[in-house]
Amino acid sequence: MVRGCGNVKVHETRSQAHASAEEEKGGGKKHKGKKKSAEEEKEGKMLKAENKVNEAEQTHKKVKAEKAEKEKAKAEKAEKEEENKDNGNGKSAADVAKEFEEFCKATSEHLSIKHMREILEANGQGAVSDDAVVPKCQDMMFYGAPESCPICGGIVECTGDTYYACNGSFSEWTTCVYTTREPTRREEPLKLPDSIQKSSVFELIKNHQERDKFPTRTLNPRSKPLAGKLICLSGRLSRTHHYWKSKIEEHGGKVANSVLGATCLVVSPTEQERWGSSKVVEAMERGVLVVREAWLSDSIEKQETQPLEAYDVVSDLSVEGKGIPWDKQDPSEEALESISAEIKLYGKRGVYKDSKLQERGRIYEKDGILYNCAFSNSDRGKCMNDYCILQLIMVPESQLHLYYKKGRVGDDPRAEERLEEWQDVDAAVKEFIRLFEELTGNEFEPWERKKKFQKKYLKFYPIGMDDGVDVRYGGLGLRQQGVAVTHCKLEPLVANFMKVLCSQEIYRYAMMEMGLDSPDLPMGEEVLQNFIETVNSTKETGMNTMAVWSDFSQRWFTLLHSTRPFIFRDHQDIAEHAAATLESVRDITLASHLVGDLTGSTLDDPLFDRYKKLGCSISPLEKDTNDYKMILKYLDKTYEPVKVGAISYGVSVDNIFAVEPSACPSYDEIKRLPNKILLWCGTRSSNLMRHLNKGPLPAICSLPVPGYMFGRGIVCSDAAAEAARYGFTAVDRPEGFLVLAVASLGDQVTEFKSPPEETKPLEEKQLGVKGLGRKVPDENEHVFWKDDIKVPCGCLIPSEHKDSALEYNEYCVYDPDKVSLRFLVGVKYEENDVEMDTAE
Repeated sequence: MVRGCGNVKVHETRSQAHASAEEEKGGGKKHKGKKKSAEEEKEGKMLKAENKVNEAEQTHKKVKAEKAEKEKAKAEKAEKEEENKDNGNGKSAADVAKEFEEFCKATSEHLSIKHMREILEANGQGAVSDDAVVPKCQDMMFYGAPESCPICGGIVECTGDTYYACNGSFSEWTTCVYTTREPTRREEPLKLPDSIQKSSVFELIKNHQERDKFPTRTLNPRSKPLAGKLICLSGRLSRTHHYWKSKIEEHGGKVANSVLGATCLVVSPTEQERWGSSKVVEAMERGVLVVREAWLSDSIEKQETQPLEAYDVVSDLSVEGKGIPWDKQDPSEEALESISAEIKLYGKRGVYKDSKLQERGRIYEKDGILYNCAFSNSDRGKCMNDYCILQLIMVPESQLHLYYKKGRVGDDPRAEERLEEWQDVDAAVKEFIRLFEELTGNEFEPWERKKKFQKKYLKFYPIGMDDGVDVRYGGLGLRQQGVAVTHCKLEPLVANFMKVLCSQEIYRYAMMEMGLDSPDLPMGEEVLQNFIETVNSTKETGMNTMAVWSDFSQRWFTLLHSTRPFIFRDHQDIAEHAAATLESVRDITLASHLVGDLTGSTLDDPLFDRYKKLGCSISPLEKDTNDYKMILKYLDKTYEPVKVGAISYGVSVDNIFAVEPSACPSYDEIKRLPNKILLWCGTRSSNLMRHLNKGPLPAICSLPVPGYMFGRGIVCSDAAAEAARYGFTAVDRPEGFLVLAVASLGDQVTEFKSPPEETKPLEEKQLGVKGLGRKVPDENEHVFWKDDIKVPCGCLIPSEHKDSALEYNEYCVYDPDKVSLRFLVGVKYEENDVEMDTAE
């Protein structure tokens, strides 16, 4: 197993291990006396060291306790000062709160909801629900009318007793995010309608308005939602462990390395599939709840601890209902409860399975239009993450059926669902069109024929559907894979590799890991580019900036339906959860077109057929060849363990394939180019088919983070450690691939150690770019392969660029004709320091 430079773990056979034990036993008899004294000396040193550790722990606990006591006293002092603070008209906060309580009691007894609504409308506070009328009006009469929202101009109102929020919309995609604990109030007295003057509390309200100034409202402090919680993290979550550690501590919780004594264990949905994590097993044995990552994000987002049981991945509980939510389903099963499985997997012509008409029905088509639509709407401000399905289904020898289903993602039991039979076809079509317009606020035909559509606030957006078969449904199922390999005329290792590329599993798993739904996103790249330009040019700060990010997030997760929508916070979020996600969706869509429908018989050798369609020569390398040994050495020297929380993962090699995609320049073409270097490229299994069919493609955007720092170019690294970060998925999914490509950097190479201010000049000039990392392969160990292709296979050592934004060197080439894929390295990620019996 490869651990990194100079630290290669060699698996011993049983005979070697036995021989070593015998030798040690013999040596033990010969030097028994010396060994005893050495053991006593060692034991004494260990005892001293243990005592020192105990003393250090006691000191640490004492300091920690003293610090906690000081913080408690400080908080109590601040609370007392807050209570006695002058909140207007010479009264303390406690006195004002008591007076407000009496004011509310009097107005509730003598003012009807109708009267309060008239007061609100007279002061421009707009129409609100009956439940909100009383608290909103009382707050306004006593403390003064809040000014309009500084972000969107909407109405600011008190939500509970902890903060004020705007109830307006920032755009047609999102609710306004403005919140405050101290809203700006209007200084002038309220306007009181004539109907109020006859009320018995008119004098009370009038006298309150005639004060010198309104009192200031002191809201209750927000409690930290994770206070007192000891949280253990496991597996590859949607955010890094470092990110969650900082968030957990910021919101009052603590992170534990062990499940022992933990409140809960947080895992990603992908770790549920095989239950391979030792932490998960231990948590189940100790009775510690294992919950989804959404528990953390929802508790922080809502500023309230969410019930752990509702997020338990072991039981059948879900957040909103009693069914198993579709972001928790086993990806190897066909019945994923998602729009993608129910609609998108079967294409534009697919009948939704819950209609019970899937086997004999077909989607109604008229004048080139298929009457089949799926819709999405995500708005965190309104707690919306909803979907809708609308189909007209024609059944032979029967009538036309209208199928309609609408609900919240993950809450299938509560979804509104109906199947209606129509005798009049024209009436059924009119009803379909009416429902489309009711759901979206747009006309049906302009969308279907020209994709002309204008998003309306709180209305659904239609999801574009491909007219093909999604690879997550059309690929090889688990039961078909063995038969397909057995009847394949390809070399067995290549046949097994093609089986991986053509299986449903890797694509379902990839989409599930990203928490995504459908693999079609016609507008995604345009939305992403526009947002990046907006962020780079905006001069807004504070809440205004947050509103811009929130608007993009709601737009993004409406277009790219997700089980786990959240608010993007920075460029790293965009890189990991938007740019990389969009590239994966693009690659899975291409795989769907290449794989097609393999759900039928596998006796006609479908793997060989897809191999020919792939347009790439693939052949396994023999382990005794120089190329195999060179690649193994390159991997060993430049690999560093992938870290997931406190656990590190080494890597071992399964197979190495030599590849030559027809889309890439051949070796004869690439060898004529100057300044060539063999570099690592990171990829996931679900992206491999696109790599082999189309060759490496440029990044889709420019962001000041690794991988996108140099704009729309093909990015590689001279460190296998960097590529492994992209290839590693989860502890229960140890298999992956690393790609080796020959890149020509050209005669002129521009070097950077920080993101360039502008990447377009680099893209236009198509010069080679090198990002200088904090760790570099030792130049003294570089070798050359096939004449003049450099292989930087030296041990990773610290560079002189200690303040670089990159950990490892990155190389960027803007011309795809200067990059040629040469090898695929099949690897397995294994937990370090775990003894594994590999003897046959």
